[in-house]
Amino acid sequence: MTPGTRAYEYHHVVGFQDTNFGGNVYFVNPIAWQGRCREMFLRDEAPEVLGELNRGLHLLTARCSCEYVAELHAFDRVVVRMRLGGMSLNRIVLGFEYWRVAESGEELVARGEQEVVCMRASAGGASPTPIPESFVRALERYR
Repeated sequence: MTPGTRAYEYHHVVGFQDTNFGGNVYFVNPIAWQGRCREMFLRDEAPEVLGELNRGLHLLTARCSCEYVAELHAFDRVVVRMRLGGMSLNRIVLGFEYWRVAESGEELVARGEQEVVCMRASAGGASPTPIPESFVRALERYR
C-alpha cells in the first residue's frame, strides 16, 4: 500500500479470546479482523449496499492472505487500515495493514489482502454481478 493514501480504519483491542495458549494472537484472528473491517466499512461508508445484501447480493471472499511481521498479545491496541487495491467488473481487491498503537507510536505488525467477488442469487444459483455503484463510490475514496 502506498503510504499517505487515505485508509478506512477499524480499531481493535486484543482480548484473551484472540490469543492462544502461548499468549500471542492466534494466526486466524487477524484474517477475521479483515472481515470485520470490511463489514464496518459497509456500515459506515456504503450503507446502501446493506440493502442490496437483503436483495440477493453476495460479497464472497475469493482469496485472502496475511503476512505477520510481529506478534500481538492481549490488550494490545491495533488499528487495521484498509485501502482499495483495485476493482474490475465484479472483483474488488482490498489491502490491509495492521498497526500496534502504543504511547511511543505505531508499529506495523501485519499486512494482508482480500479479493472480494460480487455475485447475485438467482434461480440457477449465483452469477457474477457488477459492483454496486454506491460501493464503487465509497471504495474510490480509499484508493
